[in-house]
Parts: sequence; structure tokens; C-alpha cells
Amino acid sequence: MNHIIARLLIYGDLPEDSILMKVGGIVKAAREGTASKDELVAESYRQVKRILQISTDYGFDRNLWQCYLTFLLITDENPFTLTCEKIGAGQGSVNEFALNDFRAFRELFHYSFAELEESLGVDCFSRICHYTAIEKPELMYNKNVSLRVQELSAALDAAKDEYEFFDLVTGFYRDYGVGLFGLNKAFRISRDAKGELVFNAISNMDTVMLSDLVGYEAQKKKLVDNTSAFVRGKKANNTLLFGDAGTGKSTSVKAIVNEFYPAGLRMIEITRLQFSELAAVIAAIKNRNYRFIIYMDDLSFEEFETEYKYLKAVIEGGVETKPDNVLIYATSNRRHLIRETWSDRDDVVNDNGLHKSDTMEEKLSLANRFGVTIYYPKPAPREFYDIVYVLAERAGITLSREELKLEANKWELSHGGISGRTAEQFITYLAGLEELKA
Repeated sequence: MNHIIARLLIYGDLPEDSILMKVGGIVKAAREGTASKDELVAESYRQVKRILQISTDYGFDRNLWQCYLTFLLITDENPFTLTCEKIGAGQGSVNEFALNDFRAFRELFHYSFAELEESLGVDCFSRICHYTAIEKPELMYNKNVSLRVQELSAALDAAKDEYEFFDLVTGFYRDYGVGLFGLNKAFRISRDAKGELVFNAISNMDTVMLSDLVGYEAQKKKLVDNTSAFVRGKKANNTLLFGDAGTGKSTSVKAIVNEFYPAGLRMIEITRLQFSELAAVIAAIKNRNYRFIIYMDDLSFEEFETEYKYLKAVIEGGVETKPDNVLIYATSNRRHLIRETWSDRDDVVNDNGLHKSDTMEEKLSLANRFGVTIYYPKPAPREFYDIVYVLAERAGITLSREELKLEANKWELSHGGISGRTAEQFITYLAGLEELKA
């Protein structure tokens, strides 16, 4: 196996502790007798366990060895794969190097572990090549990743030569991209042990769609219009969704990502404490062939907090222009985001009838930098009942409208007042009662 791995050029920059390099080392040591049988058996089990862990995380089934190699191919970000993501494979000398690598990968796809297993007295590699996964809830993994990897893996297994292998892999890069951005909708950020910025995929993102949000049609249209222009490469604005709690602001953003994900929209969620990372995040995504929404939920600042200045610099006014493939969407219960106090007015001066305040202007200017602002008001009683009726019908609740109205009134009095969230919680409660009766 090592002589196959050694032929890799474009995909050859693998870490020494990667599964493929470790398995290659096991095969080499077994043939050369440079390690004891017990050591090689233990190392084999360690690498099989790592493959099983990846397979569990992403929901792989059947031939886990081939799924692992496929996952390796579609997550390796290098100049060739990134170029294929943006403009396709095209023509060029690099294609010959790629064909050489894909010839090697075909051999790895069909590698026989029989000799290794016979020498070690194990069958673990054969088992993962003919594997039946335990059925598990979809929320345990990203079903989208699972299906795409397994479909591509099956197609690569059937590829008759390296040319067909080349077409399948580069076609995948063109259609879906490379790396985790091509496979996932949403991400959070963190720093690894080396201090490197890491994008962590959110595998269990809510599958809500805009049609699931009852009412707020004007608000949804404004959001859709702006996002549609953005994904089509047209001019679009940073957007602030503000209003009462529980009115569907966060749900709208999640739904818009689900709606436009097939068109290349991705979301990166950033907390207020991570605003200093904004420049690094944008630098990492600005040349990718996706449209990114940097999402900030429940955005607000106390008067003593100054993190908002990072945000202001990124939205507008920094030395480096914000790239065209990045927008900022934020939700807040406050229209002006930063708490104002009466002391802010202490520096107000009167000049020819005009009132000026440096402190107040500083605070108000953040909200003004969002080109689109969308207000989500608390629903009127009639609108609240309409939401309850629609949600009850979707949930199969059998109570009459009068009964629903009466019970909804009782519920909202003790559960935070009238809002879409209150209506949803009320219907969830009723649905649970009906399931207990069944």
C-alpha cells in the first residue's frame, strides 16, 4: 500500500497521523517484519476504530474504507480542488498529475487486505468493507453529507478507469465544492490547540422553511428579496431583524439558509465574544465559491461594552473592502442594538437649533450600517389566534377553534404573553397530551 500512497502528488500532503498513512505503515511493517504481531494487531484496531468514529459522525454505511477515501478526496483543499470548485477542471498540465493521483486512489479503493489479515490473524478490515450500520436518529449526523459521500463512493467504486474517476470527482467539486463548506449549511468557529481558526460544521441544524413561519409575509418577502439578490451575485445589504422576543427572527434566518443552500448559501454563526475574529473569518472565506451569511443572534450591547466597534469596522469603513460573497445578518430585540442611558446626553450641544451628541451618534451608527432593517412586531390577538389555528392543524390537534382560543388565552397569560413562540409552545404542549392519551 505504501508504494501506492507514495505516488500521490496533488493529494500527497497527508499528515503522518492520518488514517491512510497509518494503515500504509501497518502494511509495510507487516511485510518487512519491523514490528511484532501484537503491536500491528493493536495498531490495526486503533485505525479501524478511527474509521468507525468518522463513519458514526457522518452516517456512513456499507464499505467504510471506500467512504473514508471518498471523504478524504472531497475534503482535501488544495490548489487543484479549489480551482475545480470555482471554474471546473478545465484544461492544463495539472490534469495529468490529477489523473496519476486518481489512478492511485482507484487502486486504494480496491485494495485487498487479505494478505495483511492472514498474517495478523484478524478480519477487521474485511468487516468494515462489508459493514451494516446500526440505524440511528438523523440528528446524530448530517444526512446531506452521508448521502453525498455514499453516492459518490458507490460511483467511484464502479468507475472503469482513472478518467471516469477524474470526471466524477471534479464534477463533484464543481457541483458541491470541496471541504466542509461544500457539505454543510452552517458553521461555528473556534481555535484549535495550535491557535488556527477552525470552522465546525453544525450537523443538526433546524430544517425549518419559511412556509413553516406563520404570518409575517411582508418581512419574509423583504428577507427573501435581499438574499435572492445576494446569491445571484447582485447588490445586497447587511440585514438587521429586530423586534419583540419570540416573533420568528432567528427562525427566519435559519429558514433562509435552508431555502438558498442549494444555490450556494452558507451560514457562519458568531457570538458577540468572537467579534475580534471577524477579520480572520472573512479572510478565510472571501475567495471561496460560496455566498456566506455571518449570523449574529440576539445582538445587543450594554453601554460599557465596546466589542461592537469590531463589527462596525467590518460592515463599513475598514481599510479592506468587505468581499462580495459575505453579508452580515443579525437579530436583536433592540432597534439600536446598544443600550442608551441619560448620561449619553450629557455631551449634547445646541448649535443653531441642531442637537449633536458624539456618544449617541456613536451608538446609533451601528444600527444604521445595516442597509436593510426588518421589524418583527408582537402579533395582535387575532394574529396570535391565527397562528395557533394553523399550528394546531399541522399538528393534528382535534380541539375546536373556540376551545383552542380559550386554552391559548390561559396559556399565554402564564407563559410570556402573545408571540409566535408562545403559540408554538402551546401547541407542543397539546400535542404531547394527545400522544399520552393515544
